[in-house]
Amino acid sequence: MKYQCPLLAVKDLEVSKQFYKEVLGLKIILDFGANVTLTGGVALQTIETWSEFLQKGQDEIRFCGNDTEICFEEDDFDGFIKKLEALGSITYVHPVFEHRWGQRVVRFYDPDGHIIEVGENMKLVCKRFLNSGMTVEETAQRMDVPVKYVKANAK
Repeated sequence: MKYQCPLLAVKDLEVSKQFYKEVLGLKIILDFGANVTLTGGVALQTIETWSEFLQKGQDEIRFCGNDTEICFEEDDFDGFIKKLEALGSITYVHPVFEHRWGQRVVRFYDPDGHIIEVGENMKLVCKRFLNSGMTVEETAQRMDVPVKYVKANAK
């Protein structure tokens, strides 16, 4: 068995394609009309086709469930946050905050209410802590990761 990708049902494929391009910088790899595959392995499917596949009515498809998310890591986290703010049309799950292990994240909704998480690249979290004067051991403890992980990401 081989894992393929997450697939998100969407109400308006064109709106969703534009959102994922503008906000997350994803590009279309394959476009089958009612289904597109984006860079990063995310697939978008029209709600009409999705409901047909499930043999359910479109009214039985639920959006905004707050039960799953797709996750991204960003090297230029501060720049990404400025980009979101400039767009002005983003509906946030929550503003930027720092998890207990030190990674800064933001969560927001796509046009259909799917949760998108964008977090600071974990390698850069290691470097941020080390550059602040923390030792490898202190960084490992703060991030709740093995020392080996910090050493591997300190380069």
